[in-house]
Amino acid sequence: MAKALAHPEIVSLAAGFVDHETLPVEPTRMAMEAVWADPERARAALQYGGTSGYPPLREALLERMLRADACTAEELNLSPGQVVMTPGSNQFLYLLGDVLLDPGDVVLCGAPTYFVYLGTLSNLGARAVGVQTDSEGLIPEALEEQLARFKSDGQLHRVKAVYVTSYYDNPTGVTTPAGRRAALVDLVRRWSRTHKVYVIEDTAYRELRYYGDDVPSMRSMDPEGDTVVVAGSFSKSYSPGIRVGWGILPPALVEPVLAAKGNLDFGSPNFNQVLMAAVLENGLFDPHVETLRACYRAKIDAVLKAAEQFLRPIGGLNWVRPRGGLYLWVRLPEGVDTGVSGPLFDRAANEGVLYVPGAVCYPAEGGVIPGNMLRLSFGIPSCAAIRRGVEALARAIRQVPR
Repeated sequence: MAKALAHPEIVSLAAGFVDHETLPVEPTRMAMEAVWADPERARAALQYGGTSGYPPLREALLERMLRADACTAEELNLSPGQVVMTPGSNQFLYLLGDVLLDPGDVVLCGAPTYFVYLGTLSNLGARAVGVQTDSEGLIPEALEEQLARFKSDGQLHRVKAVYVTSYYDNPTGVTTPAGRRAALVDLVRRWSRTHKVYVIEDTAYRELRYYGDDVPSMRSMDPEGDTVVVAGSFSKSYSPGIRVGWGILPPALVEPVLAAKGNLDFGSPNFNQVLMAAVLENGLFDPHVETLRACYRAKIDAVLKAAEQFLRPIGGLNWVRPRGGLYLWVRLPEGVDTGVSGPLFDRAANEGVLYVPGAVCYPAEGGVIPGNMLRLSFGIPSCAAIRRGVEALARAIRQVPR
Protein backbone atom coordinates (compact mmCIF):
# COMPACT_ATOMS: atom_id res chain seq x y z
CA MET A 1 0.00 0.00 0.00
CA ALA A 2 2.88 2.34 0.77
CA LYS A 3 4.33 1.70 -2.69
CA ALA A 4 0.96 2.29 -4.34
CA LEU A 5 0.51 5.63 -2.56
CA ALA A 6 4.06 6.75 -3.36
CA HIS A 7 3.79 5.67 -7.00
CA PRO A 8 0.25 6.19 -8.35
CA GLU A 9 1.45 5.28 -11.85
CA ILE A 10 1.92 1.67 -10.71
CA VAL A 11 -0.94 -0.72 -11.56
CA SER A 12 -2.16 -2.12 -8.24
CA LEU A 13 -3.34 -5.70 -8.57
CA ALA A 14 -2.92 -5.95 -4.80
CA ALA A 15 -5.60 -4.06 -2.87
CA GLY A 16 -8.97 -5.83 -2.71
CA PHE A 17 -10.96 -2.63 -3.26
CA VAL A 18 -14.05 -2.19 -5.41
CA ASP A 19 -14.30 -0.43 -8.76
CA HIS A 20 -14.50 3.31 -8.10
CA GLU A 21 -16.62 4.15 -11.14
CA THR A 22 -19.37 1.69 -10.16
CA LEU A 23 -19.95 3.10 -6.67
CA PRO A 24 -23.73 3.65 -6.37
CA VAL A 25 -24.01 7.42 -6.26
CA GLU A 26 -27.45 7.68 -7.88
CA PRO A 27 -29.10 4.73 -6.07
CA THR A 28 -27.81 6.07 -2.76
CA ARG A 29 -29.16 9.55 -3.52
CA MET A 30 -32.56 8.04 -4.30
CA ALA A 31 -32.54 6.02 -1.08
CA MET A 32 -31.54 9.09 0.90
CA GLU A 33 -34.42 11.05 -0.59
CA ALA A 34 -36.80 8.24 0.34
CA VAL A 35 -35.63 8.42 3.95
CA TRP A 36 -35.73 12.23 4.01
CA ALA A 37 -39.24 12.29 2.55
CA ASP A 38 -40.55 10.82 5.80
CA PRO A 39 -39.58 13.17 8.65
CA GLU A 40 -40.40 10.58 11.31
CA ARG A 41 -38.16 8.00 9.65
CA ALA A 42 -35.43 10.57 9.13
CA ARG A 43 -35.47 11.47 12.83
CA ALA A 44 -35.38 7.79 13.75
CA ALA A 45 -32.39 7.31 11.45
CA LEU A 46 -30.55 10.12 13.24
CA GLN A 47 -31.28 8.62 16.67
CA TYR A 48 -29.55 5.79 18.52
CA GLY A 49 -30.55 2.33 17.37
CA GLY A 50 -30.73 -1.00 19.17
CA THR A 51 -27.69 -3.15 19.72
CA SER A 52 -28.99 -5.82 17.31
CA GLY A 53 -29.56 -3.28 14.57
CA TYR A 54 -32.41 -1.79 12.54
CA PRO A 55 -35.27 -4.35 12.54
CA PRO A 56 -36.52 -3.80 8.94
CA LEU A 57 -33.00 -4.32 7.59
CA ARG A 58 -32.45 -7.45 9.67
CA GLU A 59 -35.75 -8.86 8.42
CA ALA A 60 -34.91 -8.01 4.81
CA LEU A 61 -31.49 -9.66 5.03
CA LEU A 62 -32.95 -12.83 6.45
CA GLU A 63 -35.62 -12.92 3.75
CA ARG A 64 -32.99 -12.48 1.03
CA MET A 65 -30.90 -15.36 2.31
CA LEU A 66 -33.90 -17.65 2.64
CA ARG A 67 -35.06 -16.77 -0.87
CA ALA A 68 -31.59 -17.37 -2.32
CA ASP A 69 -31.41 -20.75 -0.57
CA ALA A 70 -35.01 -21.70 -1.43
CA CYS A 71 -35.74 -22.37 2.23
CA THR A 72 -38.20 -21.18 4.86
CA ALA A 73 -37.36 -19.76 8.27
CA GLU A 74 -39.12 -22.72 9.87
CA GLU A 75 -37.01 -25.23 7.92
CA LEU A 76 -33.81 -23.60 9.12
CA ASN A 77 -34.91 -22.68 12.65
CA LEU A 78 -34.25 -19.00 11.94
CA SER A 79 -35.72 -15.70 13.10
CA PRO A 80 -34.76 -12.02 12.67
CA GLY A 81 -33.65 -12.05 16.31
CA GLN A 82 -30.62 -14.06 15.22
CA VAL A 83 -29.43 -11.35 12.81
CA VAL A 84 -26.94 -8.84 14.26
CA MET A 85 -25.86 -5.73 12.35
CA THR A 86 -22.25 -4.56 12.49
CA PRO A 87 -20.16 -1.85 10.74
CA GLY A 88 -18.74 -4.27 8.18
CA SER A 89 -18.34 -8.01 8.62
CA ASN A 90 -14.87 -7.73 10.14
CA GLN A 91 -16.31 -6.37 13.37
CA PHE A 92 -18.72 -9.29 13.47
CA LEU A 93 -15.85 -11.75 13.01
CA TYR A 94 -13.97 -10.02 15.83
CA LEU A 95 -16.99 -10.08 18.17
CA LEU A 96 -17.59 -13.74 17.42
CA GLY A 97 -13.96 -14.55 18.14
CA ASP A 98 -14.06 -12.55 21.36
CA VAL A 99 -17.02 -14.64 22.52
CA LEU A 100 -15.82 -18.06 21.35
CA LEU A 101 -12.08 -17.97 21.87
CA ASP A 102 -9.74 -17.96 24.83
CA PRO A 103 -6.02 -17.36 24.28
CA GLY A 104 -4.52 -20.49 22.73
CA ASP A 105 -7.82 -21.72 21.25
CA VAL A 106 -7.84 -22.85 17.63
CA VAL A 107 -9.73 -21.88 14.48
CA LEU A 108 -9.14 -24.21 11.54
CA CYS A 109 -8.85 -22.28 8.26
CA GLY A 110 -8.08 -23.06 4.67
CA ALA A 111 -4.44 -22.92 3.66
CA PRO A 112 -4.56 -20.27 2.21
CA THR A 113 -7.29 -18.08 3.73
CA TYR A 114 -8.41 -14.45 4.20
CA PHE A 115 -5.32 -12.83 5.67
CA VAL A 116 -7.16 -10.04 7.53
CA TYR A 117 -8.98 -12.72 9.54
CA LEU A 118 -5.62 -14.23 10.43
CA GLY A 119 -4.72 -10.88 11.97
CA THR A 120 -8.00 -10.83 13.90
CA LEU A 121 -7.27 -14.23 15.40
CA SER A 122 -3.74 -13.18 16.30
CA ASN A 123 -5.04 -10.08 18.07
CA LEU A 124 -7.35 -12.30 20.12
CA GLY A 125 -4.47 -14.58 21.11
CA ALA A 126 -5.97 -17.48 19.18
CA ARG A 127 -4.21 -19.92 16.85
CA ALA A 128 -5.08 -20.21 13.17
CA VAL A 129 -4.25 -23.70 11.91
CA GLY A 130 -4.28 -24.41 8.20
CA VAL A 131 -6.20 -27.16 6.42
CA GLN A 132 -5.34 -28.30 2.92
CA THR A 133 -7.46 -26.89 0.08
CA ASP A 134 -7.91 -27.66 -3.60
CA SER A 135 -9.85 -26.22 -6.54
CA GLU A 136 -13.10 -26.76 -4.61
CA GLY A 137 -12.02 -25.23 -1.33
CA LEU A 138 -11.45 -26.84 2.06
CA ILE A 139 -10.92 -30.61 1.72
CA PRO A 140 -13.17 -32.55 4.16
CA GLU A 141 -10.70 -35.42 4.54
CA ALA A 142 -7.92 -32.97 5.39
CA LEU A 143 -10.16 -31.26 7.94
CA GLU A 144 -10.91 -34.60 9.58
CA GLU A 145 -7.22 -35.41 9.71
CA GLN A 146 -6.51 -32.15 11.53
CA LEU A 147 -9.32 -32.78 14.00
CA ALA A 148 -8.04 -36.32 14.61
CA ARG A 149 -4.54 -34.93 15.17
CA PHE A 150 -5.83 -32.53 17.84
CA LYS A 151 -7.73 -35.38 19.48
CA SER A 152 -4.69 -37.65 19.60
CA ASP A 153 -2.70 -34.80 21.15
CA GLY A 154 -5.37 -34.28 23.80
CA GLN A 155 -6.08 -30.79 22.44
CA LEU A 156 -9.41 -31.24 20.66
CA HIS A 157 -11.10 -29.09 23.30
CA ARG A 158 -9.08 -26.11 22.03
CA VAL A 159 -10.66 -26.29 18.54
CA LYS A 160 -13.63 -23.90 18.55
CA ALA A 161 -14.45 -23.17 14.90
CA VAL A 162 -13.78 -23.82 11.22
CA TYR A 163 -13.64 -20.72 9.00
CA VAL A 164 -14.73 -20.98 5.35
CA THR A 165 -15.17 -18.33 2.65
CA SER A 166 -17.66 -20.40 0.71
CA TYR A 167 -18.21 -18.09 -2.29
CA TYR A 168 -15.33 -16.91 -4.54
CA ASP A 169 -12.77 -17.22 -1.79
CA ASN A 170 -10.29 -14.53 -0.90
CA PRO A 171 -7.54 -15.22 -1.97
CA THR A 172 -8.09 -18.28 -4.20
CA GLY A 173 -11.34 -17.33 -5.98
CA VAL A 174 -12.72 -20.87 -5.58
CA THR A 175 -16.32 -21.68 -4.65
CA THR A 176 -17.11 -24.70 -2.49
CA PRO A 177 -19.66 -26.94 -4.27
CA ALA A 178 -22.90 -27.96 -2.56
CA GLY A 179 -21.88 -31.55 -1.88
CA ARG A 180 -18.67 -30.53 -0.17
CA ARG A 181 -20.49 -27.86 1.86
CA ALA A 182 -22.87 -30.46 3.23
CA ALA A 183 -19.97 -32.81 3.99
CA LEU A 184 -18.11 -30.11 5.91
CA VAL A 185 -21.15 -29.17 8.00
CA ASP A 186 -21.85 -32.82 8.79
CA LEU A 187 -18.21 -33.45 9.67
CA VAL A 188 -18.03 -30.51 12.08
CA ARG A 189 -21.29 -31.55 13.71
CA ARG A 190 -19.96 -35.11 14.22
CA TRP A 191 -16.79 -33.79 15.80
CA SER A 192 -18.72 -31.64 18.30
CA ARG A 193 -18.57 -34.51 20.77
CA THR A 194 -17.30 -32.97 23.97
CA HIS A 195 -17.94 -29.31 23.09
CA LYS A 196 -19.52 -27.28 20.32
CA VAL A 197 -17.43 -26.56 17.21
CA TYR A 198 -18.89 -23.96 14.83
CA VAL A 199 -18.58 -23.39 11.10
CA ILE A 200 -18.05 -19.71 10.32
CA GLU A 201 -19.31 -19.15 6.78
CA ASP A 202 -18.05 -15.87 5.32
CA THR A 203 -20.39 -14.92 2.46
CA ALA A 204 -18.94 -11.49 1.64
CA TYR A 205 -18.64 -12.27 -2.09
CA ARG A 206 -21.85 -14.20 -2.71
CA GLU A 207 -23.43 -11.48 -4.87
CA LEU A 208 -20.33 -11.18 -7.07
CA ARG A 209 -21.18 -14.14 -9.31
CA TYR A 210 -20.37 -13.72 -13.01
CA TYR A 211 -20.69 -17.25 -14.36
CA GLY A 212 -22.64 -20.36 -13.38
CA ASP A 213 -25.45 -20.83 -10.89
CA ASP A 214 -25.68 -19.78 -7.28
CA VAL A 215 -24.95 -22.42 -4.63
CA PRO A 216 -27.03 -22.82 -1.46
CA SER A 217 -25.29 -21.51 1.64
CA MET A 218 -23.76 -23.78 4.25
CA ARG A 219 -26.35 -22.39 6.66
CA SER A 220 -29.08 -23.97 4.52
CA MET A 221 -27.41 -27.32 5.20
CA ASP A 222 -27.72 -26.85 8.96
CA PRO A 223 -31.46 -27.30 9.60
CA GLU A 224 -30.95 -27.60 13.37
CA GLY A 225 -29.38 -24.14 13.25
CA ASP A 226 -26.78 -24.84 15.91
CA THR A 227 -23.58 -25.22 13.88
CA VAL A 228 -23.19 -22.62 11.10
CA VAL A 229 -22.58 -18.92 11.75
CA VAL A 230 -22.98 -16.61 8.72
CA ALA A 231 -21.00 -13.41 8.19
CA GLY A 232 -22.13 -11.00 5.45
CA SER A 233 -21.45 -7.51 4.18
CA PHE A 234 -22.58 -4.84 1.72
CA SER A 235 -18.99 -3.63 1.30
CA LYS A 236 -18.30 -5.55 -1.90
CA SER A 237 -21.85 -5.76 -3.26
CA TYR A 238 -22.89 -2.12 -2.68
CA SER A 239 -20.57 0.32 -0.91
CA PRO A 240 -17.63 -0.12 1.48
CA GLY A 241 -17.99 3.48 2.65
CA ILE A 242 -21.44 2.92 4.13
CA ARG A 243 -19.95 0.19 6.36
CA VAL A 244 -22.87 -2.16 6.92
CA GLY A 245 -22.27 -5.81 7.67
CA TRP A 246 -24.11 -8.49 9.58
CA GLY A 247 -23.99 -11.90 11.19
CA ILE A 248 -26.59 -14.65 11.53
CA LEU A 249 -26.06 -16.58 14.73
CA PRO A 250 -27.19 -19.85 16.30
CA PRO A 251 -29.54 -19.09 19.23
CA ALA A 252 -26.90 -19.96 21.85
CA LEU A 253 -24.57 -17.21 20.59
CA VAL A 254 -27.03 -14.32 20.21
CA GLU A 255 -26.99 -13.09 23.81
CA PRO A 256 -23.20 -13.38 24.32
CA VAL A 257 -22.42 -11.60 21.04
CA LEU A 258 -24.91 -8.81 21.77
CA ALA A 259 -23.46 -8.36 25.26
CA ALA A 260 -19.97 -7.98 23.80
CA LYS A 261 -21.24 -5.67 21.07
CA GLY A 262 -23.13 -3.44 23.50
CA ASN A 263 -19.94 -2.88 25.45
CA LEU A 264 -18.00 -2.17 22.27
CA ASP A 265 -20.13 0.29 20.30
CA PHE A 266 -23.58 0.71 21.89
CA GLY A 267 -25.06 -0.29 18.52
CA SER A 268 -23.79 0.14 14.96
CA PRO A 269 -24.44 3.40 13.06
CA ASN A 270 -28.22 3.54 12.78
CA PHE A 271 -28.36 6.02 9.91
CA ASN A 272 -26.33 3.72 7.63
CA GLN A 273 -28.67 0.82 8.35
CA VAL A 274 -31.81 2.85 7.65
CA LEU A 275 -30.22 3.98 4.39
CA MET A 276 -29.43 0.40 3.33
CA ALA A 277 -32.94 -0.68 4.24
CA ALA A 278 -34.25 2.03 1.91
CA VAL A 279 -31.93 0.79 -0.84
CA LEU A 280 -33.47 -2.67 -0.54
CA GLU A 281 -37.08 -1.49 -0.10
CA ASN A 282 -36.95 0.72 -3.18
CA GLY A 283 -35.56 -1.99 -5.46
CA LEU A 284 -32.21 -0.26 -5.88
CA PHE A 285 -29.88 -3.02 -4.72
CA ASP A 286 -30.36 -5.79 -7.29
CA PRO A 287 -29.97 -3.51 -10.34
CA HIS A 288 -26.73 -2.22 -8.84
CA VAL A 289 -25.50 -5.79 -8.34
CA GLU A 290 -26.18 -6.45 -12.04
CA THR A 291 -24.10 -3.37 -12.89
CA LEU A 292 -21.26 -4.73 -10.76
CA ARG A 293 -21.49 -8.14 -12.35
CA ALA A 294 -21.23 -6.68 -15.84
CA CYS A 295 -18.23 -4.57 -14.82
CA TYR A 296 -16.36 -7.35 -13.05
CA ARG A 297 -17.25 -9.95 -15.67
CA ALA A 298 -15.32 -7.84 -18.18
CA LYS A 299 -12.45 -7.51 -15.71
CA ILE A 300 -12.24 -11.19 -14.87
CA ASP A 301 -12.19 -11.93 -18.59
CA ALA A 302 -9.43 -9.34 -19.01
CA VAL A 303 -7.22 -10.78 -16.28
CA LEU A 304 -7.69 -14.35 -17.53
CA LYS A 305 -6.99 -13.37 -21.12
CA ALA A 306 -3.87 -11.45 -20.08
CA ALA A 307 -2.70 -14.37 -17.95
CA GLU A 308 -3.03 -16.73 -20.91
CA GLN A 309 -1.24 -14.31 -23.21
CA PHE A 310 1.61 -13.18 -20.96
CA LEU A 311 2.00 -15.68 -18.11
CA ARG A 312 1.21 -19.00 -19.76
CA PRO A 313 4.16 -18.84 -22.22
CA ILE A 314 6.61 -18.52 -19.32
CA GLY A 315 5.84 -22.09 -18.29
CA GLY A 316 5.24 -23.56 -14.85
CA LEU A 317 2.51 -21.09 -13.85
CA ASN A 318 -0.99 -22.23 -12.90
CA TRP A 319 -4.22 -20.67 -11.66
CA VAL A 320 -7.82 -21.63 -10.94
CA ARG A 321 -10.42 -19.96 -13.15
CA PRO A 322 -12.82 -18.19 -10.75
CA ARG A 323 -16.54 -17.77 -11.52
CA GLY A 324 -16.88 -14.67 -9.36
CA GLY A 325 -15.26 -12.53 -6.71
CA LEU A 326 -12.29 -10.20 -7.17
CA TYR A 327 -9.20 -12.42 -7.14
CA LEU A 328 -6.95 -14.63 -9.22
CA TRP A 329 -4.63 -16.96 -7.29
CA VAL A 330 -1.44 -17.78 -9.17
CA ARG A 331 1.11 -20.51 -8.52
CA LEU A 332 4.60 -19.75 -9.87
CA PRO A 333 7.36 -22.28 -10.51
CA GLU A 334 8.98 -23.82 -7.44
CA GLY A 335 11.84 -21.72 -6.22
CA VAL A 336 10.39 -18.35 -7.25
CA ASP A 337 10.02 -16.34 -4.05
CA THR A 338 7.00 -13.99 -4.27
CA GLY A 339 7.51 -12.52 -0.78
CA VAL A 340 8.08 -8.85 -0.02
CA SER A 341 11.75 -9.52 0.64
CA GLY A 342 12.12 -11.86 -2.34
CA PRO A 343 13.52 -10.91 -5.75
CA LEU A 344 10.19 -10.74 -7.59
CA PHE A 345 8.31 -8.19 -5.50
CA ASP A 346 10.61 -5.22 -6.12
CA ARG A 347 11.18 -6.21 -9.74
CA ALA A 348 7.41 -6.26 -10.27
CA ALA A 349 7.05 -2.83 -8.65
CA ASN A 350 9.85 -1.49 -10.84
CA GLU A 351 8.08 -2.88 -13.90
CA GLY A 352 4.89 -1.15 -12.77
CA VAL A 353 2.67 -3.66 -10.93
CA LEU A 354 1.86 -4.65 -7.35
CA TYR A 355 0.49 -7.97 -6.07
CA VAL A 356 -0.17 -9.62 -2.69
CA PRO A 357 2.49 -12.19 -1.75
CA GLY A 358 0.78 -15.51 -1.18
CA ALA A 359 2.66 -16.34 2.02
CA VAL A 360 0.70 -13.73 4.01
CA CYS A 361 -2.50 -15.72 3.31
CA TYR A 362 -1.36 -18.89 5.10
CA PRO A 363 -1.91 -19.71 8.78
CA ALA A 364 1.35 -20.02 10.70
CA GLU A 365 0.49 -23.61 11.69
CA GLY A 366 -0.82 -26.62 9.82
CA GLY A 367 1.73 -27.22 7.09
CA VAL A 368 4.55 -25.82 5.02
CA ILE A 369 3.87 -22.31 3.70
CA PRO A 370 4.69 -22.17 -0.01
CA GLY A 371 6.70 -19.16 -1.11
CA ASN A 372 5.73 -19.21 -4.78
CA MET A 373 2.09 -18.04 -4.66
CA LEU A 374 0.58 -14.61 -5.29
CA ARG A 375 -2.85 -12.98 -5.41
CA LEU A 376 -4.00 -10.63 -8.15
CA SER A 377 -7.02 -8.42 -7.49
CA PHE A 378 -8.86 -6.98 -10.48
CA GLY A 379 -11.38 -4.81 -8.60
CA ILE A 380 -9.79 -1.38 -9.03
CA PRO A 381 -7.95 -1.19 -12.39
CA SER A 382 -9.57 -0.79 -15.77
CA CYS A 383 -9.38 -3.65 -18.26
CA ALA A 384 -6.55 -1.86 -20.06
CA ALA A 385 -4.67 -1.38 -16.78
CA ILE A 386 -5.18 -5.03 -15.87
CA ARG A 387 -3.59 -6.04 -19.16
CA ARG A 388 -0.63 -3.69 -18.55
CA GLY A 389 -0.23 -4.99 -15.03
CA VAL A 390 -0.20 -8.66 -15.98
CA GLU A 391 2.24 -7.94 -18.81
CA ALA A 392 4.49 -6.10 -16.33
CA LEU A 393 4.29 -9.05 -13.93
CA ALA A 394 5.35 -11.39 -16.75
CA ARG A 395 8.37 -9.21 -17.50
CA ALA A 396 9.35 -9.28 -13.83
CA ILE A 397 8.96 -13.06 -13.57
CA ARG A 398 11.21 -13.57 -16.56
CA GLN A 399 13.93 -11.57 -14.77
CA VAL A 400 13.93 -13.80 -11.71
CA PRO A 401 16.35 -16.74 -11.84
CA ARG A 402 14.83 -20.16 -11.12
